[in-house]
Formats: sequence, C-alpha cells, structure tokens
Amino acid sequence: MKSYLEFERDIKDLEAEIEKLKDPFNKEGLSEVDTDKISQIQTQIDEKLKVSYANLDEWQITQVARHEERPKAKFFIKNLFTNFINLSGDRRFAEDEAILAGFAQFEGKSVLVLGQEKGEDLDSRLKRNFGMMRPEGYRKCIRLMKLANKFNIPIISFIDTPGAYPGIGAERRGQAEAIASSIDCCMSLKVPIISIIIGEGGSGGAIALASANKVLMFENAIYSVISPEGCASILWRDPSKSLEAAKAMKLTSNELLRMKIIDEIIKEPIGGAHRNKNQIIFSTKKALVKYLEEFKKFTGEEIFEQRKEKFLSIGKQKSFKVFSDQTNLFIKDNFFAPTRETLFRFKKEIIIVILLIFVVLLFLF
Repeated sequence: MKSYLEFERDIKDLEAEIEKLKDPFNKEGLSEVDTDKISQIQTQIDEKLKVSYANLDEWQITQVARHEERPKAKFFIKNLFTNFINLSGDRRFAEDEAILAGFAQFEGKSVLVLGQEKGEDLDSRLKRNFGMMRPEGYRKCIRLMKLANKFNIPIISFIDTPGAYPGIGAERRGQAEAIASSIDCCMSLKVPIISIIIGEGGSGGAIALASANKVLMFENAIYSVISPEGCASILWRDPSKSLEAAKAMKLTSNELLRMKIIDEIIKEPIGGAHRNKNQIIFSTKKALVKYLEEFKKFTGEEIFEQRKEKFLSIGKQKSFKVFSDQTNLFIKDNFFAPTRETLFRFKKEIIIVILLIFVVLLFLF
C-alpha cells in the first residue's frame, strides 16, 4: 500500500481512480479497461506532481526526505555494487545493525561501502535502530576505513540518519569520542571518499561519515545540525514551529550548494526518488563514476590536501557571499578594517608620537 504525504492528497485520489479503472471486474461484472481515461488521469498526476514538487517548502522537503518508501542504503548497495561482503563488529563491544559496511565491486573496481540503514518496515526499523548508529558502529567504520586506506581502496558512504543514538548506553561507551574519531579518521585518509546524502543527514551522526572529498546530495534530502523539530523545541519551546525552524536552518540541497557545503545535487524523478527508483539508481551511478574517475588522477597526498582545503574553506566569508546577500547574518563590509590596516602600517610612527606627547606633558607639569 502506497504512502502519501499531506500535500499529495489530490494525487492520492487520482491514483485510486486509476487503480479502479485498471480493474476489469467492476460492480457490473467483467468490463473493458478504459485505457484513454487512464492515460488522461496519468497525465494529470504527472502535471500535479511536477507543480507540487517544484514548489515545496523546507518542511515539505523534510517530509519527503523521511518518506517511508524512499530508497534506503540497502537498496543502493544491492543495485549499484556486486560481490558486496558485509563485515561485522568493532572488535571491542558488538555489531551495530544501523550501518551496513563492507567491501564490494563497482564497475569492476574494489570499493569500501558504508551505508546508514533505517529499515523498510517496523521490524527492520527496530533492528536497525531507525538508522541511529551507536559507538560500535562508528568504530567498525573506522576499522574498515583504515583497512581501505592501507590497500588504496576508495570509500563510498550513503548517509541517512536522524542523528547518532543518544541513549545512555551509547553515551557510556563513548558516543562523542567515537564520532570525533570517525571524523578524524576520514580527514586523515589518502584515498578518495565520496558521500551521498540520500535522505536525512542529521547532526554528528551524519558528518562522522560525510567528511568526504565530495559530498553529494539528493534533491529532496536534508542535511543539518539538528532536526527542525529539535530546533523549534530549543528556540521557541514549540515543536509546531518546525517550518520556521526548517527555513532558518538552510537544510535543503539548494541552500547547501549555494553555501558550498555540498558539491553537487543529484536530481530526483518528478515526485521524489521513491516514485522512480530505477532512475535514481542511474543518476547515482553516473555521479559516482564521474568522481571516482576524477580522483584517479590524484596522488594520495593531493587527495588528502583537497579534502582538507574543502573543509577549511567552509564558513569563510567568501563562501557565504550569496547567502549574506539574502540575509543580514553576515557583515560584508567591515567599517573598521581600513582603520586597523592604517594603524598597523604606521605603528612605529604612532608609538614615537605618543611617547613625545607623554614627554612634553611630563615637562609641562
């Protein structure tokens, strides 16, 4: 049974009508299927999807990113890679079912694949802890990333998590340290890392595996330091202000590309990735081939330097030029900058003048 979002009510009714028309067994018995009528309604559905998805607000995009039928990491691993070998355990505590990790082949070449998996139904979601990783999951990824680095194997990660698991057990086992160590590991590697945000990219749980040379993002995915509901609860003490929070957080792919936090947007089919999974597989494969081919020309040291410079440049004023044109959060022209430069340039002369004034004042008084 298909799942629909609030703004898809008209589409739900039209698709229900199509299903009735496709069924030759109506109340009067066997009847002829009206293919012309079906084609007309399908055209209406396509048009409505095109219009509604072209005008989604930030909260609606968040809902699409969380859609239960949206393709998950397991789907991409199954359809993009061959000979995937799932590896388990962090060699310290336990296996974390929220992360699928292992070596595979992509276009005949070995790669390490890391995929945050939310699950497809209630049982699998409980098993996968809704994609929220524990410390042992991050430590497993660190172990495998170091192994990939040793044998010069590229790393591909699929990001889809509301955040790292905040349970007391995870905190006792060093959740914050595990996330920090994972980021540190990513930044130190000399093999290319390509991260794709396929749904939710939430907080440190996402950045721990997305500290990559190239960060790609699906058109209707989100990437933020906290969920809109969490932000609204903190700022306004009101989770119902999720839309305002989502707008303020700039969590959509277009905003993040404008601020140069991500490198490319992977376009989704009309109506979201869940409506045409074959097309999204094709688009993802094309992007991966392009960037893996690009990094073949780089040495290990160049790969390391490129990743370092990418993250060092995030947050610099020039990176936010377009963003600052739209908001007043950043001051483009610093009034005091010219004065400071002048004072620094003539500091010796200024000191001498001050000393002379001081001597004159002592002589007079």
